[in-house]
Amino acid sequence: MSHDLDALVDALPALGRGIVVTLELTAGGGLLAFALALTLGTLVRVRSLPIRFVARVLIEFFRGTSLVVQLFWLFYVLPLLGYQLDPVFCGVLALGLNYGAYGAEVVRGALNAVPPAQVEAAVALNFTARQRLTRVVFPQAWAMMIPSLGNLLIHLLKGTAFASFITLQDLTAGIVDLQKTTGDTLFSFGVGLVIYLVLAYVVTLFINLAEARAKHRLGRGPTLREILSLRPQSQDAPGGAL
Repeated sequence: MSHDLDALVDALPALGRGIVVTLELTAGGGLLAFALALTLGTLVRVRSLPIRFVARVLIEFFRGTSLVVQLFWLFYVLPLLGYQLDPVFCGVLALGLNYGAYGAEVVRGALNAVPPAQVEAAVALNFTARQRLTRVVFPQAWAMMIPSLGNLLIHLLKGTAFASFITLQDLTAGIVDLQKTTGDTLFSFGVGLVIYLVLAYVVTLFINLAEARAKHRLGRGPTLREILSLRPQSQDAPGGAL
């Protein structure tokens, strides 16, 4: 056991670099996935049939094909066609496209879940289509889509493990190297489980805070200050947004 601990201490710098790569892939892929989800999830609801068709084709293609296959195509096949991508950019692109397609369905479902009466009221107030979307529909849909988008972000975090297939020294690659050094599979991958669990839990905390803030802005929950201070919201005290 002492040998395993000594090997773990020696491997900490490599594991730290692997965690940085994993976080880079998670942040970059998450931002791209979010932008793609908002764009495609909104476009599949427009009246123009050609735009809806293109958006639907993109969603089904990236959602219906394997993330690993997409990674291999971007990193190993594109060079055969004359395009060589940086490994980190390749990982971010594959993760963003794949999970963005899943997120687009979350966005579409949340937008459709907003009661039609809300849109009708905005029309009666002479809001433009853009104002109806940004001021009425999206704020309500945002509170509904956060939990599902958060789950996808956690899946994306774990999906970064596939980056080791394209020569990236991410967290999973560091764990495999630790296993080769110690020869103890249980210990090495047990360390990996704990690290991924901690990272996922931190992401979950931020997701929960974002959801609480979105609900409070709609008058459906306590403020972030009350949540962070662990104090119940007063029944007669007026609420205020941070």
